[in-house]
Amino acid sequence: MDAMLPLLIFISFSLFMTHISEVSATSITLYNKCSHPVWPGIQPSAGRPVLARGGFKLPPSKAYSLDMPAAWSGRIWGRHGCSFDAEGRGRCATGDCGGALFCNGLGGAPPATLAEITLGAEQDFYDVSLVDGYNLAISITPFKGSGKCSYAGCVSDLNVMCPVGLQVRSHDKRHVVACKSACFAFNSPRYCCTGSFGSPAACKPTAYSRIFKAACPRAYSYAYDDPTSIATCSGGSYLVTFCPHH
Repeated sequence: MDAMLPLLIFISFSLFMTHISEVSATSITLYNKCSHPVWPGIQPSAGRPVLARGGFKLPPSKAYSLDMPAAWSGRIWGRHGCSFDAEGRGRCATGDCGGALFCNGLGGAPPATLAEITLGAEQDFYDVSLVDGYNLAISITPFKGSGKCSYAGCVSDLNVMCPVGLQVRSHDKRHVVACKSACFAFNSPRYCCTGSFGSPAACKPTAYSRIFKAACPRAYSYAYDDPTSIATCSGGSYLVTFCPHH
């Protein structure tokens, strides 16, 4: 039965997307394949509208669909280990956005895996980025678009292979819950691609970014990791999956 699940999910999603396409030209469906709840955070780029109040709870095996405004751009990430009161105040172990259930335009605290998307009139651009570190595996799968429309994502669990100097551990110190980027951990121009390292020619892969890239070849491992990381598609809709490897 387990072997049939991906097929059933794909069929259900395709039927769902057929219905949605009548309502909106582009939609993004967030699907939680993790064994635990995820609290997606959604941050628009400057001047773009906040969607779904910027965040909500997504239980395991549940999906949430967003009808996308034209020319929207922004980022989506998963928060983990969250607890909120009736007023929506609380905190998350990773990806927290100011201690609020509804991020309302705020970004997530690194380290957090980011799904980034820019909807264009003729072409969409999207990627999964580890530039702000890693907390949960994420993938972006396009549907019904034209062009290359390739898969983007980080399917591997980087927390199990995270170098000691980049690890973020749980309160009881027993588990690695996130993996910092080298930039966030060491705040060095060499790792952050700033200052004299602020160009593709000067900022090259490091031992740390190579670990990320080897584990997740279809994700940004550092700021100038463009050629193998950014994907394009025209006229499609998108499925963003948390824990796609589960």
